[in-house]
Amino acid sequence: MLKKYCLLLLAMTTALVGCVQYDESTYITDDMGVVHHSKYYTLDKRGRSYFPKQIRTLGHKTFVFDPKEAAWAAYDVYGNRIMTGSASGGKDWCEEGGTCRTVTGTFRVYNKRGINCKSGEYPVETHGGTKMPYCMYFFQGYTIHAGYEVPQYNASHGCIRVLPSAAKWLNEQFITLGTQVIVLSYEDENGDGHWLQPKTPRVEPKKQQPLRVSSLRLRPRGRRYA
Repeated sequence: MLKKYCLLLLAMTTALVGCVQYDESTYITDDMGVVHHSKYYTLDKRGRSYFPKQIRTLGHKTFVFDPKEAAWAAYDVYGNRIMTGSASGGKDWCEEGGTCRTVTGTFRVYNKRGINCKSGEYPVETHGGTKMPYCMYFFQGYTIHAGYEVPQYNASHGCIRVLPSAAKWLNEQFITLGTQVIVLSYEDENGDGHWLQPKTPRVEPKKQQPLRVSSLRLRPRGRRYA
């Protein structure tokens, strides 16, 4: 009986994983009309062993991207990590010349759009038009958006690419206008400070018990006691 139950549970789990793996949000069409299939965001393990499970927070939601790890993390208002995933930031140099690195620092999301969002800058020849599904703007033209290619290195023109299903979840269920975005430093920079240090539990100092006069043996000065 137990064996049958275990087999049934295994079959149900496999079916469930199969369903989410082929969810509609895991597909994305590039600018050439080619359809790409990607991993479902809850099955994406990148960043899970890297980002702390709890951080210090000022009472607001936070999205963190680390270009050194090619991963992102989402923290709720209490500083609890609720999701991580793959990400790819701006590469060192662009074909057009100059650096393409993602701007680093602390920002806030000021605008976001849905699945039909498009770039206003790339391609340069057409002054924009590249698809950026579920874009979330956090500084000038820099956005977090879905990408059909999210390698474990920085490959974009400056935006933060995440998996399509992750972009949909971030856009519709986590990031709102005003959500804090933290972009950590690149490999040859040193700007992270103590941010990645996990939140440590506060230790309350022990209260000293007041001394009771009645329990003390008061000795007069000048006399010796055996």
